[in-house]
Amino acid sequence: MNGASESRPDALPPDGLPPDSLSPDFLLGGRVRLLQPASGYRAAIDPVFLAAATAATAGERVLDVGTGTGAAALCLAARVPGVTVVGLEQRADACGFARRNAALSGLAEQVAVVEGDLLAPPDGLAPGGFDRVMMNPPYLRSDAASHPPDAWKAAANVEGAAGLPDWVRFASRMLKPRGSLTMVHRADRIDDILAALQGRFGSLVLAPLWPRPGQDAKRLLVIARKGGRAPARLAAGLVVHGADGGYSTEAARVLRDAGALVF
Repeated sequence: MNGASESRPDALPPDGLPPDSLSPDFLLGGRVRLLQPASGYRAAIDPVFLAAATAATAGERVLDVGTGTGAAALCLAARVPGVTVVGLEQRADACGFARRNAALSGLAEQVAVVEGDLLAPPDGLAPGGFDRVMMNPPYLRSDAASHPPDAWKAAANVEGAAGLPDWVRFASRMLKPRGSLTMVHRADRIDDILAALQGRFGSLVLAPLWPRPGQDAKRLLVIARKGGRAPARLAAGLVVHGADGGYSTEAARVLRDAGALVF
């Protein structure tokens, strides 16, 4: 995993999986325990920044679309006591990891994981039932990328039957009126992002994640409100690494100290 985590040998594997096929990691300075496959798909720091930029408060319900192994959902729950997070995930194996990670992190009462497809959502997900939606959609269009050989990694990185407009439509459907969407995506897909949001979301805030000072942004945090009417705003964003290659002070505050990102 990217430098956002520290490997530990004491995490227990999900039932039926050999320990040598897993990699136990800690996020947020040990507040979140995350078991992931040792090879193939592995969450990095993007979901940590996504959770940090989701301005949830105690008592709110948040939907994490495409939760994977639960990294974003668990980071949000660890940072905001009293928030309820529902993670929607299509892959049954990923759901198993996410549920075990919630238990290992002591967050099972705050985080529920639901197996299902956003194109045919399960009955338990009621439209208009969430204060906030956060999501880390696949970054690559299916017609513009080669598919990794690992099926899980391919599903996480390359759009399948559901494209970005489908993810945004689903978020709008799940949100209460004036509810908030937080998304992390590739900066070079800003045209697609803006087109998908058009007509459904406003009060847009774009926050670039700069790899290092003077470098172009590769990732973009997007915060928008359902039915919002305020003018769009380009925020200063966050520089992830300093000139020496280590995390910047602000990035370390998020990744290790569970700090929030406020734009």
